[in-house]
Amino acid sequence: MLKEKVRELLEKGLEEDSSLFLIDFAVSPDNKIKVVIDGDHGVTVNDCIKISRAIEHNLDREEQDFSLEVASAGATSPMVMPRQYKKNIGRKLEVETFGSSYEGKLVQTNDEYIVLEWKAREPKPIGKGKVTVQKREEIPFSEIKKAKVILKF
Repeated sequence: MLKEKVRELLEKGLEEDSSLFLIDFAVSPDNKIKVVIDGDHGVTVNDCIKISRAIEHNLDREEQDFSLEVASAGATSPMVMPRQYKKNIGRKLEVETFGSSYEGKLVQTNDEYIVLEWKAREPKPIGKGKVTVQKREEIPFSEIKKAKVILKF
């Protein structure tokens, strides 16, 4: 019952800001509520506070004891929704599919696939030595097992 009430409040809170969306939601047997959100333009602390208040201020602690955690998807967390890729265009990704893995710059995304580009060194067609070539791969979302942003420091 608590889970359904929280889900309803969470959906109302997310409707108020269409740039935010749900990544993960769970309620443990001891009433620990965990919400992970992401946004088309990132997630601020104020966004987390806003969603937290939308839930907490509409639940009665006299009725049921609970703890609530609202967090943003971490920078190194794997992407789980196609919507997350749009804000990462231009960034370097590590993508694991069911057959191989790729590391390249995300240059395009739509509702069906992503496009990665990278440079690779390959043997020359004739003669000795190697030549740098531009590679491009279109990867359907259905083939992606895991994808995450590679951060540079």
